[in-house]
Order: sequence, then structure tokens, then C-alpha cells
Amino acid sequence: MRRAYEAGPEELTAHLDEFIAAVFGDLTSSFLVMPKGPSFVDYPRFRQAYEVLKRRTSGFTSFHEEQVWNAVREDALSLLVVRTMLGMTPPEWAEIARQETGEAITSGFARTLDNGIRADPAAMGNRLLNGHTERRLRTLIRTACVHLTASVPEGADDTVHRLNKFDTAHGLDSIRNAADNAVPYAVLLYERYLGRPFASHRDSVSELVGDVMESAIEERLAAAHITFRKTKRAERVPGFEQAPDFIIPDEVDPKVVIEAKLAGDDGTARDKVARIIRLTTLSHERVQSGKPGFEVVACIDGRGFGVRAEDMRQLLMRTNGKVFTLANLDDLIHHTGLADFLPE
Repeated sequence: MRRAYEAGPEELTAHLDEFIAAVFGDLTSSFLVMPKGPSFVDYPRFRQAYEVLKRRTSGFTSFHEEQVWNAVREDALSLLVVRTMLGMTPPEWAEIARQETGEAITSGFARTLDNGIRADPAAMGNRLLNGHTERRLRTLIRTACVHLTASVPEGADDTVHRLNKFDTAHGLDSIRNAADNAVPYAVLLYERYLGRPFASHRDSVSELVGDVMESAIEERLAAAHITFRKTKRAERVPGFEQAPDFIIPDEVDPKVVIEAKLAGDDGTARDKVARIIRLTTLSHERVQSGKPGFEVVACIDGRGFGVRAEDMRQLLMRTNGKVFTLANLDDLIHHTGLADFLPE
């Protein structure tokens, strides 16, 4: 069937529900497949770092700061193994270390350290000897050693301790048990349920997932030799409260703006729909003030956009039907104002 971007105003209004259904049908979700990105750590490499940590701690029979430090010096990725044992994110580890030691360890430092180690453990290993870095890293390690060698304290009935896990509930005894014996499959599944499989990696590549749509648009604009301005993340562009992803030809005289958005859940989708609609309002305000308006084009995908029909109704009406998905992105240029910028 025809898509909303092919219809005129009267047809769009008369068949709006059908066009909504068509967009919903075109939406795809790629949450089963994620980009690896530059910092993905596969299991053999993780296991290699694990074995270094295990050897340096005498098979987890002891777990002291100097032992762990030597493991990290031998293989910086051992630090990731320690963090996984704790079951904490880098900022969480930094915060608990700050609270317990008073050392000024920021979330930014912890994230940068973690990202650097995952991306290039060998190069990062040499940087760990920097005075400030070594001091803060040793503080992180010291804090981890304290918690991983102690049994989980008793708590209130309506609370759960973060370290009350199969491999850390009883200090080194739990760790040795997990390391020396086969882990029951039910326990493994429960641990995954608590932590969400691939959660850390999914968070680390969230921007790469979003780049899928932007890259597809950029590829088509470049191939058609259309002048465009692709804005940077969080860039401030004069005349826009929030910079759209693409401005054609530029922000001095915008004729077409494109928002490229992927959403895996309806809450995120609703926020992104609101942002696109705000651009249509901005265009209308420009016209009212005597300036030329611009066409707003929405390029969306992901199951999150397929939940609320009313949001899609508003998006189609406010953009005059100019809503595209990855499934029909090849129609983008010839069914929008972008066609006016095609070279003869």
C-alpha cells in the first residue's frame, strides 16, 4: 500500500489509520544483534584475564591488594574480571570506594579507565603507572578486596545486598567454590536474570546502535551529491533549541531538517516523537515571524515507535506524512524537499 510520505494532505487525513498501520508494519527491531564496537571483549580474552587473576591470587585462596595489582599489571583486563565479580558498574565501584576511603574517584575516571582497558588492555597497562591513576586504581582494588573477602552482612528482610550472589555471598569460600566446581545451570541463569545478558555491552554501544540510521541517511545524501550538514552529538546550533541530526543545506538557510531516531521501548520513543514535533513547531514559529520555514523529516525505527498509535498519529500529521523507516529509506530523497537539491 501507499505510504504517508506519498500522500497529499487530504489523503493523509482521510486514511490516517491505514498509514499508521503501514508505518508500524515497516518498523523493525535489531535488539537480538548488536555491533561489537571497539571495546567488545570476547570470552577467550576474558577467560585469559580471569586465569591471570586466578593465578596471581593462588587460585583465590587469598585476595589482597598487591596480588590483584600484580594481576592488573600483567593483564589490565583483570580489572574487568574483578568488577564482574563485584557485579557493579564502573561508577558504582567508584562511588563505594569514595565513600569508604575518601579518595576523590569520579564516575568519569572509572568509566574512562574501564573503556580504555576494554578497548586496548596492553596500551592501558602502561598508563596505570601514572601517579594519580595508580593511586586511585589501588583504592578501587583495595575496596574490592575488602568486599570480596568478607561474607555478606545480615540485612533487613525487605532488602537485598548486592554481593549476596552465588560467587560472593561468603567471601573467598564462595569464589573458590565457583572457580573450582561446575556452576549449576539454574544458578547461572538466575545470575543472568539479575544482570541482564549483554547489559553492560549494550550500554557501551548504545551510540553505535543509534548511528545505524544516521549512517544510512548520510550514505544516501552523499551518493546523491546533496549538500548537507550533519551535526555532532550535543552540538549547539544557532536557531535550534536542540540541533537536528541533519540540516539541508545548512543552518544559515535550512530547508529540510532530518531527525534520525531508533527506539527500543515506548518511553524512549515518546520522548523522541516529542523532539521531532518540537521541530515542526519551531518551523511554524519561523514562518509567523516572517522567516522561511523548513520541512521536518522523521527517519525512525525500532519496536518502541510501534506501541502508541496516538504518538504516530501526531507525528504523521505534524510532519505531513514525512516519516520513513529503514525499510523504505530509499524513498527518502524523492519524496521530500531533498529532491530540490539533486544536481541536474
